[in-house]
Amino acid sequence: MARTPRREESRRLVKARTIFGALRLAAAVVCVIALVHRLFWGLSSRSIAGDNFFAYLTVQSNLALVAVLTLGALLAFLRPVDPRWFTVALALVLTWTITAGLAFALIVWQAGLRGIRVDVPWSDHLLHFWLPACTAIAWVLTPGHRGVPWWVVPSSLTFPIAWGVVTLWRGPRVGWYPYYFLDPRQVSGPAEFALTSALALLIFAVVATVLVVISRVRRPA
Repeated sequence: MARTPRREESRRLVKARTIFGALRLAAAVVCVIALVHRLFWGLSSRSIAGDNFFAYLTVQSNLALVAVLTLGALLAFLRPVDPRWFTVALALVLTWTITAGLAFALIVWQAGLRGIRVDVPWSDHLLHFWLPACTAIAWVLTPGHRGVPWWVVPSSLTFPIAWGVVTLWRGPRVGWYPYYFLDPRQVSGPAEFALTSALALLIFAVVATVLVVISRVRRPA
């Protein structure tokens, strides 16, 4: 008995969702491997930065990425369409990981201009650049993904703001800050701190806006 066009289309959709589910799971595994390598690489430096591995926004956002990708893999295996809440969660996490990567690239670039050596292991390349970029591309291409509502843009700022408040409270107590522009000893004063912080939040908002726009572009059937 010949397959009907609708049944054939459904079969292709299930197959595609299964493939992208496997890709999500593989990305989660790669992210875990990169995080473990980066942890031990930092500890081997015997510096205070290595001891504060989990204080980095990059690390926290990538831990969230592991959880979301693992859940997304299960959804892709079991459902023909991603639920809206998952799309929102992935958009938020991608906003944080992509922005962290952009900030890291800027820090490395500025360090190079000042003649400061910054060692970047392969795990940092994966966590800051390759994983966020590949996950974003795969998310857009995955069949059954939903459009992201606009309220995600202001909501994307809640985590970095909360993280920043905790970091500023914790910094003087441990004598260390994960990023130089948050350290009062490394900025010229409140004006520079306010400017760089506002710029960082603006980048978060811009990245979130781009993700929302891309998610709402409908591909031809």
